[in-house]
Formats: sequence, C-alpha cells, structure tokens
Amino acid sequence: MSVSASDKPAKPAPPAAAASTPVATVGGKPASPIYGVVLPDGYRNWQMVGVATEDAPLDELRAVVGNKLAIEAYKLGKLPFPDGAMLVKLAWKRERSKEFPAATVPGHATTVQVMVKDSKRYASSGGWGYGRFINGQPVDAAQHQTCFGCHDSLVKDRDDVFTKFAP
Repeated sequence: MSVSASDKPAKPAPPAAAASTPVATVGGKPASPIYGVVLPDGYRNWQMVGVATEDAPLDELRAVVGNKLAIEAYKLGKLPFPDGAMLVKLAWKRERSKEFPAATVPGHATTVQVMVKDSKRYASSGGWGYGRFINGQPVDAAQHQTCFGCHDSLVKDRDDVFTKFAP
C-alpha cells in the first residue's frame, strides 16, 4: 500500500528543555515536547475509527480518525500497529443541541491529540510518540509525560490504543 506524504510521520524535534523555551518545530510546524510529534497534514479527511463521550470533569465529545496504515491494521485486526500508523483524537466540549434538545452536539474545540507509531524512534514509550495540541499549539512537557504511562497501564494488551474500531 502506498502512503502519501501527509500520512508519513515527521522526524522528531529535539525535546523542549523547559516550559519557558520557544516551541520546537518540525518542518515549520509546532511539535510536541518529548516526542516531536506534529499535527499531520490532512488529518481532518482521514477515516473515522470511533467516537466516545467523556464524563465530568471534561464533559467532551471525542472522535478518533486514522491514516490509511492505522485503518488497515484495524480492519485486519493487526497488533501491534505497523510503523507509520497514526491516530488523531479530536475533542469538543459537549452541549445540548438548541434545535433538538435530546441531542448532544460538539461545542468549542478543546484539544487534538496525536499518536504516531515508530517502534525504533519511540521504543521507550511502547513504540508510540504522542502530541497534545490546544489551538494548534502543543501543551507543556508535563502533560506529555503522562501519555505513555496512562496508555500502557490501561490498554497495553491493545498496543496502548484505547479506541476500538467502530462497526
């Protein structure tokens, strides 16, 4: 299967030294501290993996999309995910629809989170690099330090991926 340039993970930026240092970039894009992950081009056009709601205190609606490699792995039931697989979670505050009060709809965007599989580059974090972005900018290193521990402690048996493929 061929992979387009927008489906390929970017090379990581050096880790941020401190919160006061400027944001590292990869290819001119803001990159997450620790992992050097950027928002992939075209991710809003990727295929849906699944959706979820998050209860209080976050009260969010979440949608996860995957690039072609990730979707193919899901369809084949292939674990671990292959290098180059990418997943992006988009999250919004949930609110009641004004037009149809029985419905919960997306409010304002809260975060976009990215997982990039590269078993060599990210060997110390289960083969995954992580990025969490608010308004297109990566959050601080302290928030990124929690990614792998949470994923690995709760869904290690699923290659550290929470979202199951929705039928």
